[in-house]
Amino acid sequence: MTDQMSVETAPLDEQINKPRITRKTKTEKTAWFVLAAVVILIVYTLVSNPNFEWPTVARYFFGFPILKGLLLTIILTFVSMALGTLIGLVLAVFKIMDIRPITVLVDFYLTFFRGTPILVQLIFWFNIAALFPNLFLGIPFTDVGLDVDVNQFMTPLVAAVVGLSLNEGAYTAENIRGGFLSVDKGQLEAADSLGFSEWTKVTRIIIPQSLPTIIPATGNRLIGMFKETTLVSVLGVADLLQSVQLIYSRNYETIPLLIVACLWYLIITLALSYPQKKIEDRYSKHKNSSGKVAAGSEGVKLG
Repeated sequence: MTDQMSVETAPLDEQINKPRITRKTKTEKTAWFVLAAVVILIVYTLVSNPNFEWPTVARYFFGFPILKGLLLTIILTFVSMALGTLIGLVLAVFKIMDIRPITVLVDFYLTFFRGTPILVQLIFWFNIAALFPNLFLGIPFTDVGLDVDVNQFMTPLVAAVVGLSLNEGAYTAENIRGGFLSVDKGQLEAADSLGFSEWTKVTRIIIPQSLPTIIPATGNRLIGMFKETTLVSVLGVADLLQSVQLIYSRNYETIPLLIVACLWYLIITLALSYPQKKIEDRYSKHKNSSGKVAAGSEGVKLG
């Protein structure tokens, strides 16, 4: 009797999400057998094929040039992601403002950076000195300012940060705007009735309530950014891939050193994926429990 009452009083969502015990079908058993056979074959190939040269992989795995390149890759990832997120936030706020010239400029920015390959953008920024050899930064129509030699300023590392950040800003802006669209329009109507300013509505209502949608997508973008940093090797930036390439160009141990790079990329990706998955699960539970209804297709508008 007590067990029956506990089941009846249990929350409905717990009863629905309670795992069920199911019998394995013949198809599932066959699939597991095939998977085991494939795994055994792969492991046997990795162990028995001497061309993988695992001793060489172990010798270079913690090599100083490799770790130095890995550190630069991680720094480049977080710096570019931070700047890209800041750019995306500004663009998303401008996008929801009901000021036509600003939204046109934002749309042009998003179209350009989302519509052109990031590798082309990186090469373009690295060679921007061909268009603007010198720049004058100062007060217009006066001599007060600073002359900048673009050729000296735009080093491979600076070009990499600029290219990755501007490109990331375009994609992050769409992620943030999608989060803004998840805010119920009734919240903004209530803020208007209380006389809140536009800045207060953005900082106290729109951004906090859109975080459950924005943060998981930003985590995915961070993992993608880490892998996109491989493209900066074409500029000569001494990241992980470039460090590996410099080594195997001298000793011709191409496959073992590429395995070293792949293993490090896999390790860091898995390390970033775990907290990202935890954050995503937390915010998905928050969204399910809040039961909020997303805004309409016209979205959130300010002004």
